[in-house]
Amino acid sequence: MSSKGILWVAVTAILVLIAAAAKGEEAPRPLIQSSRVPDPSILLQRDGSGYAYRAHVDFILQRLDIQPRDRILDLGAGDGWWTAHFAEKVGPEGIVYTAEVTQELVDQLKQRLHDHPNVKPCLCPRDRPGLPERSVDLVFLSQVYHHLDGKTRIDYWRELAKTVTPLGRVAVIETYPQIALRGKDHGTPLSTLAREAEEGGWVPVEVWFIPRTQHYLAIFMQQRVFFAERAPEQ
Repeated sequence: MSSKGILWVAVTAILVLIAAAAKGEEAPRPLIQSSRVPDPSILLQRDGSGYAYRAHVDFILQRLDIQPRDRILDLGAGDGWWTAHFAEKVGPEGIVYTAEVTQELVDQLKQRLHDHPNVKPCLCPRDRPGLPERSVDLVFLSQVYHHLDGKTRIDYWRELAKTVTPLGRVAVIETYPQIALRGKDHGTPLSTLAREAEEGGWVPVEVWFIPRTQHYLAIFMQQRVFFAERAPEQ
């Protein structure tokens, strides 16, 4: 595939997971799925709880494509539910930093995840991730982004760029206020998220609506990746 073709695949915008989600099956792995809606009822709001998107864990983990030995930062990890899934994926040689902003929450994570030796609970500042430069391959924020200070979120993206490896990614799950039945103030419009990320030096390479919830998954890479020098052809 040409470089233009690869780029087109990478930046395909909003794709809708329809058939597999409706049947409760794990989605297949093609790079591009159809956005055609065969039955409008599939899109009807069925979000009965703040964690309804967790029912689609297999699909979300598939899109994140976590590999053994990966280093992940679960930022604002809450109850550590995602951290535990990540720990299984990265294996014994990988690391999952599970971060919270108070020592009390960090201590709770230590207790809940004590049987995962590859998990490292840590206290993070409110204005930056707080890890060394280029220390992780993926940063994951689940229902966290709207808690970041709106005045400094662009700077936060710049800090994230320091934290991940050059080809590292940031994945964000947020409530989509425009379709939310509740908790509209506990979400971020997709346009706002994309604009702030772009100003902070990032590009959205995947955006997925999570069916029958009020959430979306957005995955970002750094803008500078698209301008990197090609390795000479052999």
